[in-house]
Amino acid sequence: MFRKLLIASMMIGAFCTAVFADTQFKVRIENVSTPDLLKSSTGATAPAGLSPGLCILTSSATNPAFVVGHPDHGMGLEAQAEDGNPADLAKNLSKVKGVMSVQVFNTPAGADKPGPIGPNGAYEFTFTAKPGTYFTYTQMFGQSNDLFYSPEKPIALFDKSGKPIDGELTAQVKLWDAGTEVNEEPGFGPNQAPRQAAPNTGKSEKEAVRAIQDVKDGFTYPQTAQVFKITITHQ
Repeated sequence: MFRKLLIASMMIGAFCTAVFADTQFKVRIENVSTPDLLKSSTGATAPAGLSPGLCILTSSATNPAFVVGHPDHGMGLEAQAEDGNPADLAKNLSKVKGVMSVQVFNTPAGADKPGPIGPNGAYEFTFTAKPGTYFTYTQMFGQSNDLFYSPEKPIALFDKSGKPIDGELTAQVKLWDAGTEVNEEPGFGPNQAPRQAAPNTGKSEKEAVRAIQDVKDGFTYPQTAQVFKITITHQ
């Protein structure tokens, strides 16, 4: 009898370990844009670049990086959205309740040093998570003054049965205006990251964080799926 109980106990322990063990995930963000995706009012063209960004794991579907309809809370989103620098956001969010971990991704796949990605470039990063964990991220739309990509709410990494997710997440990501700098024509503004004289250059504004389609600034922006594809897989 004791032997049977011991075996049963071991089986239950093994089952619990399997259910609650960390699952490793891999995220790939691939720039699928064409070199001439952005077109100016004069007919000039430019590529759409993506900056280094920040992977954020949370314990709920509440986004710690920003609140739609409210001004930037001064945690570092401005530097991410204006200059493609996630360092301050990473430092500050790591102290926020409900944030389980943060991870900067800044080195393109196949490269040996940090940098942005243009057409055909990609970022890849991995992390481990348990059921009940949510994923979100921030990343600058490089040819802008203060625009960034992010899901509106963190994405559950496991379904209701505890199964880890796999697949494309692009449709869950939006282009946002951080509301911290006046917009210029995307791809051609002198105060945008590729052309600005120094970081944090450009006319400041104090607006709420809004989806770009709600800004009505008179400029044309590409659809998210025209710029990149983001996929997640589990090991």
